[in-house]
Amino acid sequence: MNVVFVLWLREVKRYLRSRPQIVASLGQPLLYLLVLGFGLGPVFRQSGQGSYLQFVAPGVIGMGVLFTSIFSGIGLLWDRQFGFLKETLVAPVPRLQIMAGRTLGGATIAIIQGTLVLTVCMLAGFRPQGFAAIPQALLFMALIAIVFSALGTAIGSTLRDMQGFQLIMNFLIMPIFFLSGALFPLTNELPTALTVATRLDPLSYGIDGLRAAFIGLAHIGVALDVVVLGVLATAFLMLGAWAFSRIQV
Repeated sequence: MNVVFVLWLREVKRYLRSRPQIVASLGQPLLYLLVLGFGLGPVFRQSGQGSYLQFVAPGVIGMGVLFTSIFSGIGLLWDRQFGFLKETLVAPVPRLQIMAGRTLGGATIAIIQGTLVLTVCMLAGFRPQGFAAIPQALLFMALIAIVFSALGTAIGSTLRDMQGFQLIMNFLIMPIFFLSGALFPLTNELPTALTVATRLDPLSYGIDGLRAAFIGLAHIGVALDVVVLGVLATAFLMLGAWAFSRIQV
């Protein structure tokens, strides 16, 4: 059986078996959705922007995909610690296939997580503009998942302990999330420095694409979103493959 499929299936099975973790991972998106969606709703509505719940829900969905995909790199450190990684690396298969299987597994898990967050959002009152938006939204969820799964794998390949990974992830994740426009509109009224920072943030293009799919609102442009995420996915996959190939057995 192809090693890519085997590793992909292993990652998905490991996720599906951890039911308490699945439930717990919905806590933070639900907190953002309820506290911000309903708490800031009156302020957002008074400014003439409409429903803040409708606006923030795509950002919360993107957050769920981001967190799940980039933290899939932690699995690499667990496998290194318990010896499974060594057994995998000495197998007579190209390391590129091993990295691809792990990355696709992490991306698939992130898409599942994003779908669960979408379900929670809809239960809270979020309403997409139509069911035709779902395929486009799934495309952007997949692109976000691949970009950050590959990035998480690349970072996980260079580290040897969980503490170092946690520090780097916390240093990266929160700025990536808060600068993505998940919680505020990426309008021309932003300060120049903040505008530049949001354009350099890969998640900005994913959130913009999700928002365009779900509520028909795009500040950057769907075509540019797809191009940027596609280029970044390719670049991070190459970076992850290079970092993974340098792991010492």
